[in-house]
Amino acid sequence: MTEEQKRLRDEVQDFTKSVPRQLLIDMDSDKVRYPKEFLVEAGKRNLLGLRFPRKYGGRGLKWVDEMVALEEIGKLGVSLTCLYSLVSIVGEALNLFGTEAQKEKYLRPTVEGKLYCAEALTEPRGGSDFYE
Repeated sequence: MTEEQKRLRDEVQDFTKSVPRQLLIDMDSDKVRYPKEFLVEAGKRNLLGLRFPRKYGGRGLKWVDEMVALEEIGKLGVSLTCLYSLVSIVGEALNLFGTEAQKEKYLRPTVEGKLYCAEALTEPRGGSDFYE
């Protein structure tokens, strides 16, 4: 890892330590279904959408840098890792194909942790069919 990646790793480790254990327990027991406070805090720390341009709130980093962050987030479990990565998954389409207006209206606030995104799966009997 580069020195910058090590600093990013340490920054994300600090963030993961701030995630309350009770949040994970409440998610497991379905008391919390969408932990938006996790995204809000990650957004405040500028840890969402790391690859996106700075002008939209990202850091302009590379895929490998985002993988460093995801590896650390992964220590919190699959649910929060998926939630964290959705910003990049949904944001990728906006970043590549969105208009300036769409990027300002949707990408920036999502990267800032102020707007929340989701993914719809439409592949029955396909690779992402969770009920198969």
